[in-house]
Amino acid sequence: MTETNVTWLTPESHERLKGELDALIANRPVIAAEINERREEGDLKENGGYHAAREEQGQQEARIRQLQELLNNAKVGVAPTKSGIALPGSVVKVYYDGDEADTETFLIATREEGLVGGSDLETYSPASPLGGALIDAKVGETRQYTLPNGNTMKVTLVSAEPYHS
Repeated sequence: MTETNVTWLTPESHERLKGELDALIANRPVIAAEINERREEGDLKENGGYHAAREEQGQQEARIRQLQELLNNAKVGVAPTKSGIALPGSVVKVYYDGDEADTETFLIATREEGLVGGSDLETYSPASPLGGALIDAKVGETRQYTLPNGNTMKVTLVSAEPYHS
């Protein structure tokens, strides 16, 4: 797994996700009891409560697997502390195709990190074409990345600051 494909988590985000995982695992017996209770109601073909409980169980098991995968492969660390270089956990300002008026400010991070809370700050993954192109870029440096339609776009880093909640 390359460094840009790693999911970076703050210690707080890791603990929050671990708490969610523990709660879901602890809830397994409750869901199993609900399924058994609904099964005893009779005909399973027309038993909406049974099917709803099974659906809920499936969704919870999928979330458990997702959280286990995320936590097993995540790298726990703190946001970068230096300015001027685009790293996971940096809030960056960029402009596109040499047009200094066409700027955008966003966070380079994974959405699972929950770093931005209720903020309107857009988040781009370090594994995305734009995020990946900017990783390790220094202020003033221009990088190029491929758009979904196959064209390329130039992006210039204007600023990079550590994220502060």
